[in-house]
Amino acid sequence: MTAAPEHQSTAAWHELLDTLRDLEKSFLEGDRAVQDDRHLADGYRQLATTLGVAFDTYLFAEPSRPFFMELNTPFRRDRRWGGDNTDAFYRLAVVSPDRRYRISGNKGDAIYFAITGYNEPSPGAWSDKVVLHKHDSDMDVDADGSFSFEIGPVPEIAAIVTRDYQLDAESGRPVTWHIEALEDPDPIRHGDEETAAGLRATAAWLRTMFMIIPLSIGVRAEEQSTQGHEIANAANTMGPPYQVPDSNFGWSARDACYSFGSYDLAEDEALVITHRPPAVRFWSFCVWNQYMANHSAGDGRTSVNIASAVPNADGTVTVVVSHGPSAHPNALSTMDYPRGNLAFRWFLPDHVPEAPDVRLVKLADAPVAITG
Repeated sequence: MTAAPEHQSTAAWHELLDTLRDLEKSFLEGDRAVQDDRHLADGYRQLATTLGVAFDTYLFAEPSRPFFMELNTPFRRDRRWGGDNTDAFYRLAVVSPDRRYRISGNKGDAIYFAITGYNEPSPGAWSDKVVLHKHDSDMDVDADGSFSFEIGPVPEIAAIVTRDYQLDAESGRPVTWHIEALEDPDPIRHGDEETAAGLRATAAWLRTMFMIIPLSIGVRAEEQSTQGHEIANAANTMGPPYQVPDSNFGWSARDACYSFGSYDLAEDEALVITHRPPAVRFWSFCVWNQYMANHSAGDGRTSVNIASAVPNADGTVTVVVSHGPSAHPNALSTMDYPRGNLAFRWFLPDHVPEAPDVRLVKLADAPVAITG
C-alpha cells in the first residue's frame, strides 16, 4: 500500500495530476468527443494553455504585489483560448477586496478599452458577478492618451481583466497597463499550505473550463430527425444576439452583445453570413476551433471587424466562411478545420443587434463581391 503524502502540497500536486489526466476525457469520450485529428491535438494544446493561465492566476499571483499578466493575445500561441480573437489583448491581475490600487497607462491605438472586476465564489471557482467596470469613456484620458485612477476597496473583487481592442492588432499600439497596491505589501508566504491551496484552485478552475470545451457543433439541418424535440444548436447557424448582464459566468464583458454559432463544412461548401451592425464602438466576427480559439494574427484571415469589413451598399456586412480563403472582400478561412464555432461581438451597441442571416451554399455559388 502506498503511504499517504506527508505534505499538503504533495497531495494537492497529485490531485492536479489526476485532474489533468481525467480532463482529456472531455474531448476523447462522450457526446463532445471531437471527430478530427486537429481538434484532438488542439485538446492537448488547450490543456497546456489553460494550465499556464491557471498557474499564473492561482499559484504565482500575489494580490499585494499585483501585475497584469497576459491572458489573451493575438500572437502568443500559448494564450489562444477562452473566446480569443485576433483584434484584442486581454490582461489579468489578481487583487484583494480589502486593498486600494492605482491603475495607469496609455491607450495606444485602442478603439475600445476597459477594466472589469470579478468575484470568486470559492478558490478556483468561476466568477458569477461583475463587481467593478470602467470603460474608456468613464476614464479621464489625457490628450496624449495617458490615464490614471484609483480603485478599492471593492467588496468581493478577486480579479481584474483588462480589454484592449485594436482595429489592426498587427500595426496598432496596444494599451499599456500598470497596477500598484497603495498599501504596504503582505509578507510573502508560499509554504506548504499556500502552495496546496494554489494547486487545488488551479485544478478547480481547469475542471470548470473543460466542462465547457470543446464546444458542441450540433448536426446539419439535413441530418436532423423530424421526430422529437428540435435541435436548437444546429450546425451552420448563429444563435440570437444577447447582452451580457452583471450576473455572469466567467470573465465576460458587460459592454458586449454576443451571438454564437457553429459550422460543419465540406471542402466545396461555404457559409454566407450577413448582419446589420448597430451604431457601435467596435464589432468583430471570429472563426474558432471547438476550444474557442484559433490561429494567431498573421497566420491566416480568421476574423473581420468594424474597420476591415467592406460593407454592402445597404449598410449590411456579408462574410463568406470556407475551408480556405475565397474571392469575397470579407472572406474568412477555417484554416481547413472541417468543423468549429463562430462568434460575433459588438461593444457598446445602441441596441441588441438582429440575428445574423446564415446560408449554406456551394463554394462555387458563394458571392465574390459586395452587393451594390
